[in-house]
Amino acid sequence: MFPISDEHPTVRMPVMTMALLAVTWVVWLFVQGAGNPVALASSVCNLGMVPGELTHLAPLGFRLPLGGGWYCAIDAEPVNIVTPITSMFLHGSWSHIIGNSLYLWVFGNNVEDSVGRTRFLVFYLLTGLVAAAAQIAIDPSSPVPTVGASGAISGIMGAYLVLFPKIRVRTYIPPIFLFRFPAWAVLLLWFGSQLLTGLPQLSTLRPEITGGVAVWAHIGGFLAGALLVRRFVNPELQQRRAEADARVVWS
Repeated sequence: MFPISDEHPTVRMPVMTMALLAVTWVVWLFVQGAGNPVALASSVCNLGMVPGELTHLAPLGFRLPLGGGWYCAIDAEPVNIVTPITSMFLHGSWSHIIGNSLYLWVFGNNVEDSVGRTRFLVFYLLTGLVAAAAQIAIDPSSPVPTVGASGAISGIMGAYLVLFPKIRVRTYIPPIFLFRFPAWAVLLLWFGSQLLTGLPQLSTLRPEITGGVAVWAHIGGFLAGALLVRRFVNPELQQRRAEADARVVWS
């Protein structure tokens, strides 16, 4: 199930949402070589967030095989301290960055419209850091690099649930179905799927990483966004948003 668009036009151009998308794609194309194996492995290993490096619980020198003869080695480089932020702008594949970009565009523009551009950037980075902390907490000794904007985008989705629960979202369900669902249904279904995937990781009997996806970053980011967004809403912009909504006849 993939959201395609929502039915809630913005009052102002979502400049910060577009800027975040632009930076993310510039990093993918020019830092990660658009998926070039050498550039991809190097960026993920050096700029991806490795919980075990931040907590110092992963043994120095441990080499994590990436496939194709590539390894990520645990180190103590100073750059590690900023990887919770740098990792937000890295991705692992074309499908990864395209999916995240779609979710950020669909849900980000209206949240930015309600909080303002600068606050939106702060909110995005903050929920991304909370997402990173959640992933570290669930597996503090992990040597596996975490990359992707999905933790921060999950925060945006949590904010959207609080601000616009009844707005309809056009949703594509493969292979050919397109539906209009209220945002609360789309977002809660997504969040429930993350919980079902992530709960087994809490069991000491099943400590393995689930599918290579940092679902607890998604869960942490989503909850942070839902809980914090009211503190970021700009009352003046929210009023303009309400006045614009009042002039629209919803179907």
